[in-house]
Amino acid sequence: MDDIGGLEVRWIQGFTNKTVEFVDNETVCYACGNHICFLRLDTKLQSVLQGPGRAIGALTASGKSGIFAFSEQKLSPSIFVYVYPELQLKNELKGTAQLDYTSLTLSDGGPYLGCCSSLPDHTITVWNWETAEQICTRPQAGKDVVSLVFNPLSCLQLCALGSTSITVWNIERSASLHVLKPSVIELPATDGSFAERLGPTSYPVRAKPPYFGPELPPVFTQTKLSTKARLTPSTICWTSTSKLLVGCAEGFLLLIDPVSRSVSVLFNPTTPDADPDLRQSSFQVLTLNKNSLITVGKDSVVHSLQINGTQINITHTWQLEGPATTAMYSPDCETVLLSSNTGQIYVLNPTRTNKIVKVLDVLCGKFAAAAWARTDKNICVSVRDSGELQLWSVDGMRLGSVSLQAEVTSLACCPIAQYAAVGTTSGNVLFVDLSREQEPRLVHQVHLCNTPVDHLVFDQEGNYLLTGASDSRIFVIDAKPSKKFSVLGCTVVPGPILSLSTQCIRDCEKVTVLALCAGQEGKHRDGRLLTLLSLPAKDLTGPDCVDRHGCLSSHVLQVSRYEVPHPLTSCVLGVSEVFAHCQRRKTLQRFRLPQDTAGLGSQQVVRLNPEQEVKGHPLGPACLVLSPHQLWLASAGRDGLLRIRETSSMERYTELQCHPCRLGGVRSLTFSTDSLTLLTAGCEDGSLVCTNLRIKGVEAEMNKVTQNGQPMAHFLKDIFNTENPVLTDLPRWSQESCVGSENPEESEVMKEENEKCSETKENLRKTIQELRGTIQEMLRENENVPAAERLAQHELNLDVEGQRGLDAMVEQEATRVREEIEWEILAKRFLRDVLKRQCWDSLKVKSRSVKGFHCEHEVKNYPLKERTEKEVEELQRVQNMRKIEMAASTQCGLKKTSSAREEEQEEEDLTAESGVVTGSFSAQLGYSNPYIYDQFIVRTTEQKVNQIILLQDVIHRIKTAFNAEFDAVHRQKVQELNHVRERNRHIREILLELDMRQELWEPSLTNSEWPERLFTVDDSEIKAEKYLTPEQREEEERKELEEQKHLAAKGDNFMKKGLDDMMDGLLEVKKEDILKIEITQPEFALTKPDSHWSEEEKKVYKQYEKKTKDLSEKKEKYKKLRETEMKRLQVSTKDATKGFDETLTKLFEKKVKCEMTIYQEKLKITYLVYSVILEEEMRNQELDLKLKLGKTLAYRDEREEEVKRHEEEVELFLETYDTIVAEDKLLDKEFRKEFFDVPANVVDHLYKLFKRRPRVQKLRTDNKLNLFKEQSLWGSLAPDATDKMSKAMEEQDAPENTPEGLNPSVWKRFCLVRRVKIESEHKVNINSLTLAEMQKSIQERRAEKEAAQQEINNLSDELESLHKEKNRFLMDIMVQVIVKQGQVYTTDETADFPEYVLLHKGVVEDLNKTIRMLGGQNIASMVQRKDFRKNTFLLEWKHKIMTMQIEDLNNKARDIQRLHLSEERQDYLNKRDLNSRVSQQVSVLEKTIAFQEKAHLHNVQRYKNKIKELKKQAAMKAEKNAVSEQQLPNMQVTVAERRHIDEAIASEENQAATEGRHREIVLRKNLEDFARAQAEDLVVLWAELERLRMKNFPSLDQLKHY
Repeated sequence: MDDIGGLEVRWIQGFTNKTVEFVDNETVCYACGNHICFLRLDTKLQSVLQGPGRAIGALTASGKSGIFAFSEQKLSPSIFVYVYPELQLKNELKGTAQLDYTSLTLSDGGPYLGCCSSLPDHTITVWNWETAEQICTRPQAGKDVVSLVFNPLSCLQLCALGSTSITVWNIERSASLHVLKPSVIELPATDGSFAERLGPTSYPVRAKPPYFGPELPPVFTQTKLSTKARLTPSTICWTSTSKLLVGCAEGFLLLIDPVSRSVSVLFNPTTPDADPDLRQSSFQVLTLNKNSLITVGKDSVVHSLQINGTQINITHTWQLEGPATTAMYSPDCETVLLSSNTGQIYVLNPTRTNKIVKVLDVLCGKFAAAAWARTDKNICVSVRDSGELQLWSVDGMRLGSVSLQAEVTSLACCPIAQYAAVGTTSGNVLFVDLSREQEPRLVHQVHLCNTPVDHLVFDQEGNYLLTGASDSRIFVIDAKPSKKFSVLGCTVVPGPILSLSTQCIRDCEKVTVLALCAGQEGKHRDGRLLTLLSLPAKDLTGPDCVDRHGCLSSHVLQVSRYEVPHPLTSCVLGVSEVFAHCQRRKTLQRFRLPQDTAGLGSQQVVRLNPEQEVKGHPLGPACLVLSPHQLWLASAGRDGLLRIRETSSMERYTELQCHPCRLGGVRSLTFSTDSLTLLTAGCEDGSLVCTNLRIKGVEAEMNKVTQNGQPMAHFLKDIFNTENPVLTDLPRWSQESCVGSENPEESEVMKEENEKCSETKENLRKTIQELRGTIQEMLRENENVPAAERLAQHELNLDVEGQRGLDAMVEQEATRVREEIEWEILAKRFLRDVLKRQCWDSLKVKSRSVKGFHCEHEVKNYPLKERTEKEVEELQRVQNMRKIEMAASTQCGLKKTSSAREEEQEEEDLTAESGVVTGSFSAQLGYSNPYIYDQFIVRTTEQKVNQIILLQDVIHRIKTAFNAEFDAVHRQKVQELNHVRERNRHIREILLELDMRQELWEPSLTNSEWPERLFTVDDSEIKAEKYLTPEQREEEERKELEEQKHLAAKGDNFMKKGLDDMMDGLLEVKKEDILKIEITQPEFALTKPDSHWSEEEKKVYKQYEKKTKDLSEKKEKYKKLRETEMKRLQVSTKDATKGFDETLTKLFEKKVKCEMTIYQEKLKITYLVYSVILEEEMRNQELDLKLKLGKTLAYRDEREEEVKRHEEEVELFLETYDTIVAEDKLLDKEFRKEFFDVPANVVDHLYKLFKRRPRVQKLRTDNKLNLFKEQSLWGSLAPDATDKMSKAMEEQDAPENTPEGLNPSVWKRFCLVRRVKIESEHKVNINSLTLAEMQKSIQERRAEKEAAQQEINNLSDELESLHKEKNRFLMDIMVQVIVKQGQVYTTDETADFPEYVLLHKGVVEDLNKTIRMLGGQNIASMVQRKDFRKNTFLLEWKHKIMTMQIEDLNNKARDIQRLHLSEERQDYLNKRDLNSRVSQQVSVLEKTIAFQEKAHLHNVQRYKNKIKELKKQAAMKAEKNAVSEQQLPNMQVTVAERRHIDEAIASEENQAATEGRHREIVLRKNLEDFARAQAEDLVVLWAELERLRMKNFPSLDQLKHY
């Protein structure tokens, strides 16, 4: 599409700090957007290479060879290899990467390129970039790779730096075969310690297995690896000895030997003697030359280090302006390049000077916008998002910069003065003076709105500056500095502004503004509404131009509204036309504006249809810009493409990929004043691109436009000469400058408002003054009242609204706190419910205890959960299976003899009676499961699992049975407590009668005995006041009223009240209390002395004394009776509680036995579980060993195939090599023959010259060299050595070196022969190196094969030993045996054992000896008895065998006697000559066969004749059939007629005859069925007869079965 012209990049600026590489000693390259920039460090000149794709990915370069390579960013990307300075493409490498490449590296020693791809394959690939061939590849090897670095001394060694690891890849090759071999480096821990390496695992075989089964290797039993954090590598650097220097993020410096994989710590910042300067800076970047190590740390400090062993000394230190992220030496090791992440590149030459020179300072960050300053110098102005404004020359050199200290959104340059207007996110417009290019300055600032200023545009004559934002307002600012950038007014458009452009028509003195508005604010990025504003070019400062609020008046501002059919993303205004981009249709559209709009209102919308529509950008939105001469339309989109079209013909365009589409493409676009240069700023790539435009065939039109534009240029120049001096005289803007700069119009508006409302304000002031006096009077009065009546300060607050606000705030805070408390309570309730559901409700039997009354015993029950259905089903399954097994075992046991069964039964009974071999007391307690396996037969895993289930059932039975007894005891205690309370009640009555005070013992249930009590909270337990909600308060008040009514109603019951007063509420007659009876003393005894008593009074007094005495005796008797009853009740209580304690003691003892039994069963379960787990571990270990063995076998087979293939290749190559060597030797032999016509002395001289070689670098073939490491040097030096040898030989072949007297023709012939000899020698040397390389490869493959075979042997041995140990473990069953506790062995006779009986060791040994002797005798007796019984059983068995043999022989003899022999069989048995008989039979058979053949031939002939006759008959029949077919239709007609006649004359007689014939047919069928049945019965009878005959007269062949 470049038929209208072309675009070429003039310069590019920007720095992303991804990669900076040397391409030669004085030039570096780095990626910038979609381009590669080359910077000369000495001249600071820049050149650019545009990328072939749409984005640049990874970049690398080799300064020694001048080769650089980079990848593109797209699906299935390629790698492009270029040469510098020609900038020619050497090759395009198309690999298997699907998305992107993360790292590239070039080798200095050969044409090798290493790359690492990203998701999903993560492949490390090594290329030969000269031939575009993949040398070797390794998938899934670059998951964690950050960068790749070739060893400068060997192209066959590659280091991969990961985020947490370091891997060295060695490239092993044999001829054309290359293989990548990894060597992973284990870094030390963050404290500098090294982790221990696990050696090869081996499985030891023991003579006796350990107690808990076989010991597994550490790899299977190790459950937790080392948790120490490892060091994090941040940078690597190869040394001159092919070792690696590694800098870590933690401040460590490591030295790694890739061959031995050893790591040594050169610097440890955690040690006390560490250098504080290095400890603070750490090692972020490393680069090394032959003299020193350059390091860069976090604190922007550069150190030059000298390393001697483990000693590190700082020789020089430099300070940078910011932290550096890259450091490298030039190829000649003279210059150090340093780059920072802020956009600076520094150069340091330590050998010449210690001064750091800054060669590039472009800063980093995203460009917000860029524009051309309207000056003769064509200065470019750019601004970044951070507010950094920069000035660039036409050649791309940075002239100056200023930081605006604000976030920037837009930029525009004024055509009538040398300044730039910058829009910010805070709604400000900043005016920057550009007169002094090196020092731009901020001279003015205007605040317009609170939204970002998205659009800034000047009209072509510089009359106005118009702004647009998302608040739908367009502000008009006077662009002249002489007017101090005053805001003239604003207008509102219908929607957020998406695009803003202007067009100044000088003839009409009118400025036209076009705004594209969105439909709904914040919801769309495109719009369909176009608003066209027309402003007069003259001054707008008149009083009637704007209203009081700053809006432009309608008579000044003309508004036209247009609507387009499809939403637009951007538009630009031309002369009576509009160019727009529609993203939904992906097209560019041209609209023609109507000329006559006088009759249209400002609110009326005119619909526009596109006049022309062409293909636009595939990825939008796109921005549009018209050139100053209105001839070209430029568009740039998110795809990064810049397209230029002619406005007259929009179909044709030229395009250039300026910015990568992956990073958002183009953000801003602008034309220069001559319309020949464009400036684009990237959206996310941080690059600024200047492009030159070359259009074909428009020179005449350009000249015409230039001539027409001359008046405009002179007009602008005159204004520039007037306004620019005013601009330069403006002072630098500061915050104090805004003081006193208020708009006079705004002051006038405020003054009018104040005058209008002055009366109202005065009334308000008076009212406030009166209220203030009233309040002060109230305060004074409040201070004089008593304290009880005095109001608080806040109660006198007259700010009702404020008080309400405070109350609302307090209520809101209270609500918040209340909600937090409610949520906390809810969380605690939920936690309580969860705990209760899991720990209480889920229990079928709740946990509780029983305590004794007088003893300290406390017995707890067993809390049990309900068995799940799965557990019950599993138990039922196991029991059913055990029933089947036991039934099968019983059936087999029935075949045993009675004596053996009795003996085994006795042994089984003995075993069952004793709990020694069962391993627990469950059988003695009566809770054993009858289906439990014997411990000695549990071998398989299934049996062990079943045994675990049965043992768990036994435990459940024990707990259930004990809980039943526990519940009975608990109920007994509750009853006893009730009895004690009843007795105490009687005792209290007695104490009350006796008027005694005594503290009674009244026990109760504790919380552990009554756990349900813990779930209820009494009111007495709550110390805080209970909070009641309003609803609860109402409910409480209602209950209190009901209670009061009830009491009031109860108080009105006078009858009940009188009954309570008279008889204490009882209707029965109260029993009189004898202790309360008192005899009243006579009244005279109180008033008269004894001497004045009468006789009657004395009698009365005597009776009184007698009654008193009798009453006191009764009281004493009654009192003793009640005391006795009280003691009886107390004794009864004590006896009852002691009896309960005895019961509890028995239950406690039972609990101890149950606990012991449960622990025994659990111990057995533990053993079984451990055995199952151990068996599973052994099975897993076996599978792992088999898997390793299989992999190792496959690896060994691969190595064997490789060895065979390499041996064949070596044999073939050796033949070739021998041929080449023989040819080389033949050249020596044929030398004299070649010069047979030359004298012998001359030939001898020539032969010496023939053997002489110039002194140049030769290729060595010493076998002591490490071929794989030094091969890269050979590969790189071989062409160089060949060139040097050729040059030296050309010097020796010169005519002046011809020996004296030698013919020149002979000398030429000699030179040719010598050249052939040298080439032959070089070929021999190259092939010898290749042969040595191939032999070395074979040796390594053989070593790998032997190592694999050794590993196979080790794995086989481990597997075999594991099998032995597994079998031994399965045979040696662990059983649990209960032994009695009694004797304790000790060697210290002075030890204090008060609770034990001490015995001497000799007594125990004698007792053990006696036990062993008696046991041996018993065993010998049992063995003798067993042998005797065994012999008896054997004899009985032999006797039975003989008896059965006799019976069989008798049966055979009887059958022989009854045998029936025919004459033929007798003849066969009597004849001895079987051969003659066989020959006779053969002859008979031959005759029979001959006869049958003859008969067969006769029959065949007869059948043939018969077939002929049949064919003749068939022909005759066919003729007859043909005739019949011809007669058939007539016959069918005749038959049909006769059938109709017969049917018509049919009678009943015919029907009777038909029925008779039908009966005959049925009868005949029945008879045939009966005959058939009789025949079948007859066949059965014949078969039975034959069977009986054979039974009576058997044949001889049946005897063989006996």
